Amino acid sequence: MQINASQRFKLKKMVKELETYRGRHTELVTVYIPQDYDLNKILNHLSQEQGTASNIKSASTRKNVVDALEKMIQHLKIYPRTPEHGLAAFSGNVAEREGQSDVRVWSVEPPVPINIRLYRCDKEFLLDPLREMCEDKEIYGLVVLDRRDGNIAVLRGKTIIPMVKTHSEVPGKFRAGGQSAHRFEMNRELSVKDHMKKIANYMKEQFLDKKELKGIIVGGPGPTKYDFVNSGFITDQVRKKIIAIKDLGYTGEFGLQELLDKSQDVLANEEIAAEKDILNKFFTILATKPNKASYGYDEVKKRLEAGVVDILILSEDLEDRVIEELDEIAKRFSSEVRIVSTETREGVQLKDLGKVAAILRYEIHE
Repeated sequence: MQINASQRFKLKKMVKELETYRGRHTELVTVYIPQDYDLNKILNHLSQEQGTASNIKSASTRKNVVDALEKMIQHLKIYPRTPEHGLAAFSGNVAEREGQSDVRVWSVEPPVPINIRLYRCDKEFLLDPLREMCEDKEIYGLVVLDRRDGNIAVLRGKTIIPMVKTHSEVPGKFRAGGQSAHRFEMNRELSVKDHMKKIANYMKEQFLDKKELKGIIVGGPGPTKYDFVNSGFITDQVRKKIIAIKDLGYTGEFGLQELLDKSQDVLANEEIAAEKDILNKFFTILATKPNKASYGYDEVKKRLEAGVVDILILSEDLEDRVIEELDEIAKRFSSEVRIVSTETREGVQLKDLGKVAAILRYEIHE
């Protein structure tokens, strides 16, 4: 199940806010309730935790935990039943100064089903399940190799999904008696080439027809990864998808994880690049075919309601209610919605144009 741009934006905003809070001790409460789970069981559990919390030695921590649980219990009682996709709720004392009390509660009915039941009291809120919902479902290819081993996986969100594992027939570094050094080295190099061809073929099988693939990142120890990328064995359509090559200390599953860890800069830049691409497309159309572009809240809303908007572009600087309103209209006419940051020059330009823009399905002459 996919979530739309407006839902993703609201989730990201909530996660960003909750990330700023830290408890002085383990006193921030996180609760995840899966779909179809009995809410009364959760309320009973939280009441039991209140009783347990009364045994905490520190008076201030005890008070903060008990108050957070009470606030959570009272909030959950508002719901007659568990919402359709479950519920995520957070409560705690977020006062800036020690000794003060500012106990708050937040909850969100997620756009996709929650499949875990969780209660945690910690120094920070547990936000990973919401972060995963925020992530785009496009995928990246991961390839890790050296002269002996090769691993191919896809990265979906932050989850590495292994696809292919292969091992070469490259002989060891020491030749058998009676074999000439030249022949031995030639056989080694032939085996390495066969190994690379095999990995290139697996890449073609796994990545060539994946429309949702945004890019491929290759990594490994030593120079083999560069030799592989420049070998000519990788089909052109796949090679064009390679967006980075990373130096690693490992291969195998450890290597895949290390590749992910070392590629955060690339992945962040890809997201920014996607924003710049759509905004540059809009500004180009505005300059060359102004009747196929629209900007400003009133004009874009008018085009949306007429069903002529192909891509709706919204600045994250907009008020939530405006994003939700325009997103709802866009859904009725199957218009694509993109929410962009103000972290790029193009994003700032959109903000200056009124924070709302659209690429139309065809030119409008009035």
